[in-house]
Amino acid sequence: MIYYRDDHITIYHGDCREIAPTLEGVVAIVSDPPYGISWDTDYTRFTPGFDVERKVYVPVHGDTEPFDPAQWMQYKRVILWGANCYSQRLPLGTWLIWDKRFANGKAFLADGEAAWMNKGHGLYIYSETSQGCIRKETIQHPTQKPLGLMRWCIEKVDVGGIILDPFAGSGTTGRAAKDLGRKCILIECEERYCEIAAKRMAQEVLF
Repeated sequence: MIYYRDDHITIYHGDCREIAPTLEGVVAIVSDPPYGISWDTDYTRFTPGFDVERKVYVPVHGDTEPFDPAQWMQYKRVILWGANCYSQRLPLGTWLIWDKRFANGKAFLADGEAAWMNKGHGLYIYSETSQGCIRKETIQHPTQKPLGLMRWCIEKVDVGGIILDPFAGSGTTGRAAKDLGRKCILIECEERYCEIAAKRMAQEVLF
């Protein structure tokens, strides 16, 4: 069902595997799917000593099962995050790296994350610190990507047309698309995140 719609963004609440095949005009996928790693969403476990909120989030839906990218490979341009966790299911492509370290090059969690894109065979890097709860944006989803990172991804999707994020979470892909004047469809199976995403879409454009 359609949960929200404006001139740029449409949000569907439901199962992306069922909704996506019914959509028309989609030319690109930009998404951060569940990786199948059973990510621990208890953020109270992160290093104390920083003035940040640390709380326990609901586990990521679908993260206990291996992710299969097959359904999402048919589109003209595809960017999928966490691709190092299912790289054996992907052909040759370009790798996008998110450097998450502090400015001094140190990190107490992973140094970065990786996405796969179905064009070329290069490697490109975006830098923005994110170590657990230490980030410049409010965390509304346990695996929420920075807005700047998703804008960067969308700028690499240079084929025009509608972008689809079938695993929308709190709607960062949609927010980035709207800021850039792109049309985007979001699909999210959990209503709590549809509500958060809809509120983010209703805000003024955030350049």
